[in-house]
Amino acid sequence: MKNFQNKVVWITGASSGIGEALAHAFAAAGAKLILSGRREAELLRVKNSLPIRQDHSLILPLDLEKPEEFPALVQQAVLYFYQIDIVVHNGGISQRALVKDAPLALDQKVMAINYFGAVALTKAILPYFLKQKKGQFVVISSLVGKFGTPMRSAYAASKHALHGFFESLRAEVYNRNIQVTMVCPGYIRTQISYNALNEKGEKHNQMDANQEQGMAPEKCAAKILKAVARKEQETVIGGKETLGVYLKRFAPGLLEKIVRKIMPK
Repeated sequence: MKNFQNKVVWITGASSGIGEALAHAFAAAGAKLILSGRREAELLRVKNSLPIRQDHSLILPLDLEKPEEFPALVQQAVLYFYQIDIVVHNGGISQRALVKDAPLALDQKVMAINYFGAVALTKAILPYFLKQKKGQFVVISSLVGKFGTPMRSAYAASKHALHGFFESLRAEVYNRNIQVTMVCPGYIRTQISYNALNEKGEKHNQMDANQEQGMAPEKCAAKILKAVARKEQETVIGGKETLGVYLKRFAPGLLEKIVRKIMPK
């Protein structure tokens, strides 16, 4: 079903995990793609694996810690496709470190990538959305964007911040045919825990047990596409861990007891 026929979709963090799965799902649905991330060789691998014409996808290497480069990248994208319909803010990094052990530099790095990177790219693209009188921002947040858990303080803070920013943006542009869809995945079987930063700023290099048993990224991507097509304001994706969103609202004390059990021994 070609729900996104000839739509131009820009995906950050497109070289692996949810981003790569989204690239395949959008391509199968008829979209043209802009693939961004830091690893150009991996982006090329993804591009070459897509079931679409080569000229229907564009690689734009992008480092979320270098927002000064974004305006030029947006201009490249517009010159190539003449439009941008959907931007998927998927790029980011996680953390596995206790607050007492994590230096402030770690918090600053996670916020720079996950929050300020997405904000800066949004500010670079928004004028084009306003000019063409349409557009959709799809923000890959997390369940920890709804409630914090141990070892992920900076990560949770960055995701909470995304909700505040994009909910405000949604209110500002609701009458300009610009939508914002927040996506809150739970445990998805990706490399996010491997690549998470520890208190030394090094890769965690371990797969979390819950992550290993999580939803396949392809299934997650399919659910995201349905939410994007429906222009949903927010969607929660995952297994039983998604119940935490409802516990936060209706039984916060019980959620707190459950969250404490995540603490390392």
